[in-house]
This record gives sequence, structure tokens and C-alpha cells, in this order.
Amino acid sequence: MRPPILAAVLGFALSLPCFAAETPLQRLHAFLAGAASLQADFSQSQVSETGIPGQRTSGVFYLQRPGKFRWNYLKPYRQEIVSNGGKVWFYDVDLEQVTTKKINEAIGSTPALLLSGEVALEQNFKVEDQGESEGLYWIRLVPKDPDSGFKQLLIGLEAEMLSGMELTDNFGQLTRIYFQNVKTGIRHDPARFEFKPPAGVDVFEEK
Repeated sequence: MRPPILAAVLGFALSLPCFAAETPLQRLHAFLAGAASLQADFSQSQVSETGIPGQRTSGVFYLQRPGKFRWNYLKPYRQEIVSNGGKVWFYDVDLEQVTTKKINEAIGSTPALLLSGEVALEQNFKVEDQGESEGLYWIRLVPKDPDSGFKQLLIGLEAEMLSGMELTDNFGQLTRIYFQNVKTGIRHDPARFEFKPPAGVDVFEEK
């Protein structure tokens, strides 16, 4: 199964309430409070630890707080990542494989969980102010658990918009995600966040 590459959870241009909060954690909570539901297109790119550009992917992201999201990779391959009911499903369409993980074990594979409301930020991360760069206010999340699967996550905010995200894994690989055509306040069909493995696919459950 291809390793799911979700550096991101973020990176999309999302309208939010004005940030009157002063601390990085307060700013981040203000963003999450304004992201109860959304739909957005995304594009994703990777850079190796030596600076070599890697694979580019794109697709659609759906969110319904608390606890539900769907991340659909459409190009150059198809993959679905669905979170609901305390579990995360990773479905590789081409390889006909499904892997399921518990929420706590899946954060490193799909940082979109940070938007779901299922992860206690103060409990799991050190939240640090990174100042402004290229017109964005940056917040860094550093996992407290050394076995989390990634080294750090940078979230870039532009005024009332969330517009950038960079994830660095434990091997030094960098993943960037940007979002377009963001729609908030979406009334999603509940079926969008249901997942049942298709007949004939291999199913693996990580415990």
C-alpha cells in the first residue's frame, strides 16, 4: 500500500473569524472553531531530505466536525482516507487494499485529524509562534510523542485565511499542501463520511 501523504490538513484558503487572540494556540483554536464544515480542492507536493522535488498529487477534501473527514486523492492515482467513529480508513483503489488505524495511531499518516476535533492539541503538541514570513503568520506544532510519525507541522495564516502548511517527517521529507475553491458551512450528506471496504479488497487492521 502506498504510504498516505497528507501533509496537510491545512494549506487551504479558508475564511475564518478575525484573529484577536494573541497566542499561537489561541489563534489555532480560533481557526478550528471556524472550520466546522468545509469542502476544498487541494494540491500537494513533496521535497526529499536532500531538496529533490518529488511526487505531486491533487484531489478533494471534506470536513465535518467533530470527528469526520474524507480526503480523496484523484491524480495521479486514486486513494481515499476517511475518518469516522474513532477510526481512519486508508483505501488504495489501484492496489485494492484497505488499512484501518485508530485515531491516535493515524496522526502521522494524516494530519487532517488535527482539524477533526478528535485530537487534544495541548496534550499532544507543543504549539510555538514562528512569526511572519512572506505575508503569512506561521505556527509550529511539535509532537510530544517521539514516535508520532512526523517531526513538525507548520501552519501558515494570512489575516483571516489559512493558506499554507508544511509537514516534515522523521526522515526529513517535506510535504506541502495548498487548497483552492474552499467552501465553508457545507451541509454534507452523512453518507460521505461512511466507509465500507469494497468486495474483494484486502483489509488490514493496525492495532
